[in-house]
Amino acid sequence: MGELNTESVEKYLENNPQFAKEYFDKKIRAEALSAAYTDSKLDVKDAASFKEITQVEESNFIFEMIKEIQTSTSLEKPIHQMLQRLSQLVRADKCSMFLCRSRNGTPELTTTLFNVTPTSKLEENLVAPEAEIVFPLDVGIVGWVAHTKKTLNIPDVKKNTHFCDFVDKQTGYTTTSMLATPITYGKEVLAVIMAINKIGEPEFSKADEELFVKYLNFASFILTHYHITYLFNVESRRSQEFYDEWPIKLGEQEPYTGPKTPDGREVIFYKIVDYILHGTEEIKVIPSPPPDHWSLVSGLPTYVAENGFICNMMNVAADEYFTFQKESFDETGWVMKNVLSLPIVNKKEEIVGIATFYNRKDGRPFDEHDEQITEALTQFLGWSVLNTDTYDRLNKMENRKDIAQEMLMYQTKCTKSELLTVMNTLEKFNAEPEDCDPKDLIKFLKSNLPDPKDVELYEFHFSDLPVTELDLIKCGIRCFYEINVVEKFKVPPEVLTRWMYTVRKGYRDITYHNWRHGFNVGQTMFSLLMSLNIFQNLQKRQFETVVHLFEIAIIATDLALYFKAMMMTGCDLSAITKPWEVQSKVALMVANEFWEQGDLERTVLDQQPIPMMDRNKSAELPKLQVGFIDFVCTFVYKEFSRFHKEITPMLSGLQNNRVEWKALADVYEAKMKVIEEEKKKKEEEDAKKAEGGGGGGGGGGEGEGGKSKTCTIF
Repeated sequence: MGELNTESVEKYLENNPQFAKEYFDKKIRAEALSAAYTDSKLDVKDAASFKEITQVEESNFIFEMIKEIQTSTSLEKPIHQMLQRLSQLVRADKCSMFLCRSRNGTPELTTTLFNVTPTSKLEENLVAPEAEIVFPLDVGIVGWVAHTKKTLNIPDVKKNTHFCDFVDKQTGYTTTSMLATPITYGKEVLAVIMAINKIGEPEFSKADEELFVKYLNFASFILTHYHITYLFNVESRRSQEFYDEWPIKLGEQEPYTGPKTPDGREVIFYKIVDYILHGTEEIKVIPSPPPDHWSLVSGLPTYVAENGFICNMMNVAADEYFTFQKESFDETGWVMKNVLSLPIVNKKEEIVGIATFYNRKDGRPFDEHDEQITEALTQFLGWSVLNTDTYDRLNKMENRKDIAQEMLMYQTKCTKSELLTVMNTLEKFNAEPEDCDPKDLIKFLKSNLPDPKDVELYEFHFSDLPVTELDLIKCGIRCFYEINVVEKFKVPPEVLTRWMYTVRKGYRDITYHNWRHGFNVGQTMFSLLMSLNIFQNLQKRQFETVVHLFEIAIIATDLALYFKAMMMTGCDLSAITKPWEVQSKVALMVANEFWEQGDLERTVLDQQPIPMMDRNKSAELPKLQVGFIDFVCTFVYKEFSRFHKEITPMLSGLQNNRVEWKALADVYEAKMKVIEEEKKKKEEEDAKKAEGGGGGGGGGGEGEGGKSKTCTIF
């Protein structure tokens, strides 16, 4: 009897389906086996009928996917269904899809569907934009597949030179075998589908690879359909952007051939202001005037706007160039006799309107003095138009600002679920926070806050590193409880909680100057205010007298701003006074933020950043820290501790940190000194070799074997 293996068993069962059916009927319930063929109306009789049923099942699955494509607006859902089916057929532990995209001209792969299994849900496998893993095409096996556009079946990934384990390190997963293939559209790679770790076997077989490729032909159809739809949407947006130009380019609309101003803008009169001075004084405003309006039909305003000239005409009835109306305009019998028309120009020297004057009251034509007066008047009219335009722009900017503020408030506003994480009144009182008794709510919120002694809220060496984001918000609320703000000013607890959450969400997620830094500044100010109460033993009247004397002294010396600035500066720089274990980590966070800015200056602005922001000079960080302590921080805390002895711990912490940074700076200086000495020694040796290596055996040189300084032998 030959050796029994998986392939021989599969082959036997495939050729003897009746035996397989009888065997499994004994081992499992009939319902479980027949459930796989619920949609099939064929009976399993032989191998041919078994394959026929399999084809029917697969066709039903593909038909369902096609219906999904027609109803779904995204590609993730049908691809997710296909990956689930594929991982089941090839018995892969997990399947993933990587989309190919290009940013700044550099192609890259990004995770879209990650770690798909036959039972996983779409929400679990769909990768959010902020959590996606991105890597270039020259990194990893998947990148190599996208680069070469070839399918790879790798039994042992660790033996492959293109394998990169950075994804395994991030996820904690161990990849052993891999099957990956690209999906292309013409010569363009759209995505890469990957299956990893064959279940029950060390590698994927040739049959798995063929099945994988066949199914991915269908995936290619889905992605191509999505890609073409995406390109169509791009072209649609592009056509919308050039909506005014497309009809002209397509020949559906004639290009504008009308008059233009000297700077090339179209002449379109959108409003006429008619100021009537004869008879009853009246002002008429005609928005969107028709071309046959009496003031436009002559063509004079268009001519002035097109050429920018001043037109002074008398006896317009005899003029043949313009078609002025010769009859009376109204029941009063008013007739046009002479005209003075001037362009209205703004400060950019752009023609923004036309001012036309009709009929001097004394019956004479307009003279040069009238031209000078009206020309000066049009300057004011230009400023008036500018003011109205500026006012319109300000209104639009104000509306934009209101919308932006509303959007910002919506994004930073504390939600109901966030409020309940701090004060879960539903669990305690079975009511919403606003429906609870204020006194009970104050006590309940206070009981949920951390104890100041446990988190060392009163200490200058307080560290936020071991505190979670939620507990940090609770610590902020605790500060207001400690200074008695809630009871003194009747602040509703839910309002205080929402405010603290809003402040937290208003900070950007950057390396150092984020919410945690802001809280540290506030905590230091809280510690100062709570520990420097030199008036705590005074009575109310004594306190008022002392404050009055302080006001007189402050007015005389103007020290108020100085002390306020010193306290604020001391709080802002308080991280430098923390214990060394905390301060060293904070210094690296600050340095990383500065280095990120320096990288942007070097790559985007193409300029050399200052040493503090230069990542290439990161080894000089201890030296920079010592300089920062000596020239910025020491003066603040030294002078401050002279007035308040309670600040001495901060000064001591600063000095201890300086000792640590100075030791590191000395090590760096010693290394640099050794490098400089070796460099100098090497230069001297090279110079000696150069001096002793020339000449030759003949005389006439400067010394035996010397090199001539006046001639050179080639």
